[in-house]
Amino acid sequence: MAIKKPKPEEIVVKFRQVELLMRQDLPQIDAIRQIDVTEQTYFRWKKKYRGMGTEQLKELKRLQKENEGLRRAVSDLTLDKLILKEAASGDY
Repeated sequence: MAIKKPKPEEIVVKFRQVELLMRQDLPQIDAIRQIDVTEQTYFRWKKKYRGMGTEQLKELKRLQKENEGLRRAVSDLTLDKLILKEAASGDY
C-alpha cells in the first residue's frame, strides 16, 4: 500500500493543530505525535512551510507550476536552436 503524501494545505492545518495543543500546555513532542507524524517530518515541514497561510501556499503552487512550464519552454527552444545551428553548419 502506498503512503499518502499530504498536500501543503493539510500540512498547514497540522501546524495549527500542534500550536493549539501546545497552548493547552502539551509538550511539543507529544503534540507532534498526536498529529501522526514523526518529529523529523514535522521539523522538515516547518523549515519549508514556516509562517505560510493557505493563500500563500496557493500562490507558491501556482508559481511553481508556472516555473515548470517556463523551464520546459526554455529547454525546447534551446534544443531547437541547437538543431538549427547543426543544420546551418551542414554537419548532418
